[in-house]
Amino acid sequence: METIKEKISSLVEKAIKENQAKGFLPDFGLPPIIIETPEEKEHGDYATNIALRIGGAVKRNPWQVAETIIAEIKALKPDLFAKIEIAGPGFINFFLSEKYLQAQVAEILKEKENYGDLKIGAGKKIQVEFISANPTGPLTLGNARGGFFGDVLANVLQKAGFKVEKAYYINDYGMQVLGLGHSVLKDSEAVYKGDYIDGLSKKIRTKDPYKAGEMAAKRIIKEIIAKTVAKMGIKYDEWISETKLHQTGWSGKALAILKEKDLLYEDGGAVWFKAKKLGDSRDRVVIKQDGWKTYLAGDAGLHLYKFSEKKFAKVINIWGADHYGDVSGLQAVVEALGHKGKLEIILLQFVTLVKEGKPFKMSKRLGTYVTVDELLEMANLDAARFFFLTRSPDTHLNFDLDLAREQSEKNPVYYVQYGHARICSIIRKIKNQKLNILLRKYRSKNTYQNLKILNHQSEIALMKQLIRFPEIVEETAKDYQVQRLPQYAIDLATSFHQFYGECWVISEDKNLSQARLALVLATKTVLKNTLDLMGISAPARM
Repeated sequence: METIKEKISSLVEKAIKENQAKGFLPDFGLPPIIIETPEEKEHGDYATNIALRIGGAVKRNPWQVAETIIAEIKALKPDLFAKIEIAGPGFINFFLSEKYLQAQVAEILKEKENYGDLKIGAGKKIQVEFISANPTGPLTLGNARGGFFGDVLANVLQKAGFKVEKAYYINDYGMQVLGLGHSVLKDSEAVYKGDYIDGLSKKIRTKDPYKAGEMAAKRIIKEIIAKTVAKMGIKYDEWISETKLHQTGWSGKALAILKEKDLLYEDGGAVWFKAKKLGDSRDRVVIKQDGWKTYLAGDAGLHLYKFSEKKFAKVINIWGADHYGDVSGLQAVVEALGHKGKLEIILLQFVTLVKEGKPFKMSKRLGTYVTVDELLEMANLDAARFFFLTRSPDTHLNFDLDLAREQSEKNPVYYVQYGHARICSIIRKIKNQKLNILLRKYRSKNTYQNLKILNHQSEIALMKQLIRFPEIVEETAKDYQVQRLPQYAIDLATSFHQFYGECWVISEDKNLSQARLALVLATKTVLKNTLDLMGISAPARM
């Protein structure tokens, strides 16, 4: 489907080209047409500064440019606008028409769960890799943030028309596995501790530290991490083993390509990658003096596999902020392997669990940090997902445990879900009062005719919120700022609660009742679609 911003942009472009054809504007390279949503209602529902940009480029008064653009748009007679105004030094402000908004209610009812589906992805293959914590212990709060962020971003990209796969990369090779083995054997080189280590020690019999580590890593993935991931509501398309990448030759193939391009050299008994030559701050070790391959060597094989075998057009890796120093090295490797520009790395800042206004660090099982399992015992999954999504990736996140557990409208996820439950209550009320004719007829031609009487200010405000959903999907698919979703859900729920408080859905006026029921059901659709993208339930009762 085409978003409203795309429709407005298309109209503006047509108007400019028509003015150029008539000689009212010189023929010049058309600058990007940016359509924004003004914060102030008096500035319209949408606005553009294109007249200012053209005026500056061709030495014309922006007001005159804006007037010629508006005149051509009006000549096209679109039903989209109630009015178009010029403001300030030459901004063009667009006010949507009631007729257009009412028609969108019918469109939502028609599209249902497909409403908001876009084609901007054009079926391109994208992989989102997230969490990918070392298989040396339970998942922690930082892993939870990466898990929920990655899962939701992948959902949004899928909605936007990309072909998306979700992946977990298992670092089951190298010194962390050896350290895990020593920990399980409880010898002098033990690194990890906790109840889970005690349990593994009783099950693993080998005396070989590395083999013990490999066996323990497999158990941790299967018996701890995979179960936690399932509790988080995440389903991966692929779990990729670093050891397997080495065994199947992908890391060797990647290093061979780098060697062929004269990007490897030996120094001090180690093999180095000439990362500095490709813009990195320093060269990077890929094979250590003792013969062990480094993380970067494994990552080289991993990404060669992703781009050469899996044929992804783009890969998005979601890492914790503590991996900042590894970004430029991996980007250099990907460029050297011939896939420059195909990898994006998103760094997520740290998480602090807050209880009673203070940081909460206690862990029942480990004594050092809070695991995801512990968090989900203290707060339900819906609240956890919602709260972890409310901040941009580059912002530190404080998870308010008390608010997450609050069963009232103070809790934003409760407030949003209550909107959906309230709609379900309206539908039950209709059935209980034997007014099923409203449910049967809300899709009829008469109902769509009746939509024309939806003109109360709270009805208009609610319709304007509903039609923002495709834009939210598009913008998030482009810049990965998933915090738009929980904020949009709050805004939509607020508009619905306002509408519910000011407009009787069921009244003696059957035409008005049918129209308002259609609006309520459209709201239910969009609210559920939004919650589905976030992996949050849409309850029928609360």
